[in-house]
Amino acid sequence: MTTLKKKSEAAALVASLRDAYNSGLTAKRQWRINQLNALRQMVVDNESVIEAALFSDLGKSASEAQLTEIGIILGDIDYALKNLSSWLKPHKVSVPLAAMPAKAFVVSEPVGVALIIAPWNYPMQLLLAPLVGAIAAGNAAVLKPSELAPATSAALAKLIPVYLDPRAIAIVEGAAEETGWLLEQRYDHIFYTGNGRVARIVMEAAAKNLTPVSLELGGKSPIYIDDSVDLEAAALRIAWAKYLNAGQTCVAPDYILATQSVQKELESHLVTAIENLYGADPLQSDDYGRIINDNHFARLSGYLKDGRVVAVGKPVAKRRYIPPTVLVDVKRDAAVMQEEIFGPVLPMITVKDLDDAIDFINSKSKPLALYVFSENTLVRRAFTERTSSGAIGFNVAILHLSVPGLPFGGVGESGIGAYRGKRSFDTFSHEKAILSKPLKPETLALVYPPFTESKKKLITGLLRKLS
Repeated sequence: MTTLKKKSEAAALVASLRDAYNSGLTAKRQWRINQLNALRQMVVDNESVIEAALFSDLGKSASEAQLTEIGIILGDIDYALKNLSSWLKPHKVSVPLAAMPAKAFVVSEPVGVALIIAPWNYPMQLLLAPLVGAIAAGNAAVLKPSELAPATSAALAKLIPVYLDPRAIAIVEGAAEETGWLLEQRYDHIFYTGNGRVARIVMEAAAKNLTPVSLELGGKSPIYIDDSVDLEAAALRIAWAKYLNAGQTCVAPDYILATQSVQKELESHLVTAIENLYGADPLQSDDYGRIINDNHFARLSGYLKDGRVVAVGKPVAKRRYIPPTVLVDVKRDAAVMQEEIFGPVLPMITVKDLDDAIDFINSKSKPLALYVFSENTLVRRAFTERTSSGAIGFNVAILHLSVPGLPFGGVGESGIGAYRGKRSFDTFSHEKAILSKPLKPETLALVYPPFTESKKKLITGLLRKLS
């Protein structure tokens, strides 16, 4: 663990990591493999430690910690180890006839030193998942966990220097001041997960050095649901996705759009689904989490007046508990509809029809995810073609995160860039173009001067044939 006491220490830390990168240490294939295996061993050896930290910070059960944090990281590591050799192979591309004989190919090289800043809601997964890509691509990295999840931050700060190479991978704890010191340094890529306000600060800092960024943000991810689906089954999937981690998930369903008749029937199914998931009193459930801190608890509690509450139980401030809540009779301009909720409050908005729902979605910032519960092919096509979002899930929510081959990222204000699977590797890589041509006079005759009339005609004829 590195503790920064002044800005100059941040500069020294990044300089030492850059020295390790410049030495060629991180580019070696075996180093990458060793570090990925070491990261895997760290997680496996310390599952109970990680589970305890996540419970302390967010009230996450062991099963939820395994499903949404530990299991995802292990899956990402295994996927990278399985595919690393193929990712590192040069990729051949065709050469136009006018440049023949020649060979052209693309190789992936590491970008250098990366800064990874993680949020508090999935404090282990969202710190280590980008790290998997950074290591696989051959980079050095600075890790900044969230101070709002102190137990997880402390656990990772203790473990990472023990298992990973401290010459090239460092973790820095701290709050806004330490993050500010880190952002003043020069990196070759900055990967930030969090909110739009801080993202603007990150982009401003990155612009000073023309540093590329990945911004994994959020937004209000809507659900549209119609009467073509089994509403009882849909309610269970919606409730699971919404109330996982007490709603503190960037791709959690933020609100529901449905006609009045669908809403009326769906309301009772959601109440039943909540009870099936968390029992008659979710306060007593081992599977239901807690709000991260008092400030967020107060913010979320304020939303409960924006509609008619359909919930079991009442908020308990001392335990940072807000029950899984459905809000009905919510106005479109209510406070709960102005920003990402990021908690276990699910408002339902009445729409006239499909067109009204699409118009409402398009009137807001592009969401990180959009969920459509419909068996109607034309409805699905309408949302695919007439809306823009980071992802679309048909008859399911959140689950697209579990597919390594799908890019995870936003569009517009919901994010810049994508990762997971090979895209994590690509995010921290530069694709270098390479052209190789034999140095023989006869092979240069067509593409180098002097350009005689006969040569011009020959070149023109070749280009016409190619077109």
